[in-house]
Amino acid sequence: MEAIARIRNARISLKKALVLCKELKGKRLQKAKKFLEDLINKKVSIEGKYYTNTAKVFLELISQAAGNAKFKNMDENKLFIKNVKADKGERMLRYGRKGLRRRKSTHLTMVVEER
Repeated sequence: MEAIARIRNARISLKKALVLCKELKGKRLQKAKKFLEDLINKKVSIEGKYYTNTAKVFLELISQAAGNAKFKNMDENKLFIKNVKADKGERMLRYGRKGLRRRKSTHLTMVVEER
């Protein structure tokens, strides 16, 4: 049995999201949560970078996935991240002094499963 969590149009970079996806895939949910909190608090780095803004969004995604799993009567201690992916999102248009600017966004999907 699996639980799915999604965030659409997150205001984070696709490149940074892909780096974190690679790090999180296959980890237990509790370890992934601890890893992201350490990344935000700058105790752990990935190749010298911390990705704090991206890690905050992924932490929110993990809490959503845990809530969905709890709703499906799954044991929270046995959950692991089966799949996590980042896709290109919509482009938002912003008008500024310099004219039209396109802002990028990212779609995030996480699948957790009991093991």
